[in-house]
Amino acid sequence: MEVLFSISLALVAGLLASRVVKPLKLPAVTGYLIAGILIGPYCLGHLNLPEGFDVIGMLHTTEGVEQLGIISKVALGFIAFAIGTEFEIKNLKKIGKQATVVGILQAVVTMIVVDAALIGLHFLLGEDRFPLSVAIILGAIATATAPAATLMVVKQYKAKGPLTNILLPVVALDDAVGLVAFAVSFGVARALQSGKVDLVSMLVEPLVEVVGSLILGALLGALFTWVESFFQSNSKRLCLSLTFVLMSVSLSMLKFEIGEVHVGFSSLLVCMMLGTVFCNICKHADELMEKTDKWTMPIYILFFVLSGAELELSVLTSGIVVLIGVVYILFRSLGKYVGAYSSAKMTGCNDNIVKYLGITLLPQAGVALGMSITVKEIMGAAEGSLVRNIILFSVLIYELVGPLLTKIALTRAGDIVSKEEYHKRLSVAEAFADEPDEEDAPVPAEQSAAK
Repeated sequence: MEVLFSISLALVAGLLASRVVKPLKLPAVTGYLIAGILIGPYCLGHLNLPEGFDVIGMLHTTEGVEQLGIISKVALGFIAFAIGTEFEIKNLKKIGKQATVVGILQAVVTMIVVDAALIGLHFLLGEDRFPLSVAIILGAIATATAPAATLMVVKQYKAKGPLTNILLPVVALDDAVGLVAFAVSFGVARALQSGKVDLVSMLVEPLVEVVGSLILGALLGALFTWVESFFQSNSKRLCLSLTFVLMSVSLSMLKFEIGEVHVGFSSLLVCMMLGTVFCNICKHADELMEKTDKWTMPIYILFFVLSGAELELSVLTSGIVVLIGVVYILFRSLGKYVGAYSSAKMTGCNDNIVKYLGITLLPQAGVALGMSITVKEIMGAAEGSLVRNIILFSVLIYELVGPLLTKIALTRAGDIVSKEEYHKRLSVAEAFADEPDEEDAPVPAEQSAAK
């Protein structure tokens, strides 16, 4: 009963909040997050509700929200699957080189900028208040971008254009680069603590995770397409798409060891690769994705409401966390913008991409939080808690402001237009689609006879 009531309450709260923020011209994602904060343990949970309200215990306690965490994992799987379908070969032929260069360089530039700023802050505050190992780890975490918020803004406003076309592949590559950067930086940080360098954990394990995730996703994508060929019903094909995304999420949770190497998988990369292979070899991919998007919208809403409920407002009471968090946010934003601007300029992207791509890469959430949890589990309690709290503070800011900035950037780039303009473009496109090409046009009878 508690689980079902909590899910329904989260959906209602998210939907109502999206209507409240609409007159303010804020993205629905922002409304979902605010709803989660209000009904979560750090607002509703602090009201000391009487025993009669125990029915909502799943939401107003941290333990209850954690028990619903499987919903967030499933939602991220569908989000990654949707982003993976943007890697169609016909599109990659146009932007593949640009997206690859921009995706890698902007992440590397961001890490360098944040590392430089935080290492400088380390020397000002001292090792006791801000350890050097924490500064290095935060620089790597800064590379990660939240694909969920970006995708939701794109879908809500039906964004379409050059900036949107390159944005989603860059976000996908960004997370792959972030995983490698985090593993290497984390290994350096642990070496600083222990005085021992572990090349296996620094270099081998992150590469195994990335390559293994891509191979697993590719195999599942090929299997998905093969099984799909046995079904003609759209409803059964839809069930298959849901089945394989759930299967991908579950298999990516596997962890085992081969000798000294710890082997694990990234659910984001596995599901992205599933979508990439599927969209390129399945004839019905576009039709199935359209139906899947409609079915998964409630899961997306739950994901963002639960994400809002997890945002710990208590981090705002720590002066050192706020100070480091502000520096982290400012220099990460600078790194993302400068990195995207310079790499887009270098690869010959159009002016709108050069100007606005960096702004759309600011949102940060799930991947960064996952990295911070890893740090907290492996490193000492002091360093791990500091990293976790700083990332929680930055996510709180980025998740509330990031979607709005993404909307503004896409609007100014011309990828988001008014409803009237959208329908006008659609009608023009349909008109051109109905007109036959000159080569395919029927030949008049007189000309045919003359020939």
